[in-house]
Amino acid sequence: MKISIITITYNAEHVLEKTMLSVLNQTNTNFEYIIIDGNSKDNTVSIIQKMAQKIQEGAFEGIRSDQFKWISEPDKGLYDAMNKGIDVSTGDFVWFVNAGDKVYNSETLQKIYDLIEIEKDCDFIYGQSVMIDEQDREIGERHKIAPKVLRLNSFLNGLVICHQSVIVKKSIASHYNMNYSIASDYDWVIRAYQNSECQGYIDQYLSKFMVAGVSSQKRQLAWKERYMIMKEHFGIIKTIAAHVFIVLKYPFSRKY
Repeated sequence: MKISIITITYNAEHVLEKTMLSVLNQTNTNFEYIIIDGNSKDNTVSIIQKMAQKIQEGAFEGIRSDQFKWISEPDKGLYDAMNKGIDVSTGDFVWFVNAGDKVYNSETLQKIYDLIEIEKDCDFIYGQSVMIDEQDREIGERHKIAPKVLRLNSFLNGLVICHQSVIVKKSIASHYNMNYSIASDYDWVIRAYQNSECQGYIDQYLSKFMVAGVSSQKRQLAWKERYMIMKEHFGIIKTIAAHVFIVLKYPFSRKY
């Protein structure tokens, strides 16, 4: 049993190292670490190469060079890069911890394996996430707290699980839908849930998710794409009803 941890990067020189260290400093070193870089123009590749050299020199206890691989080449955006990550992964599970995000602490991977050991049939594992800013300061939980019992209708409230706190068995992990440019992770998590037979919940933080500024144009696009995704999975009546509720509570909700 092995987990593939995948990091997507593009011009991430200011935030990538903290992400990599949060993975490489896990007490449980039974993982494969993959970085998919979109042909960055800054010092991102230099940082990856420096870390690769440190791994080769044995700087991270228990981690071998063959556990780490990376690609830097042009892509068609975030979700194309994530699809590449799935394709090159060799683990039984995939877990996306993208540049700027972090595994919550050094014991997190061990807690995931502990759950897998107890509930061997689980193919969809999830937990909570805490938000951080670009200076790595914690700014609180998401206003959407992952439910202890997850049902398909839970997703009528949006992406109720932080994408960075979802670990999915590769056998049920489809490609990200490239028709969506900003909300394909929402669709991907729903489809993984629908394909799963056993969901395992860890009542702890699994990740730290970096919140960056979102323009009003991107926010409008996200709303449009989420509407299309909900209509596809739930039908028009449930989707309209859910959006009425979301619009009514939006002014009183935190926006992360």
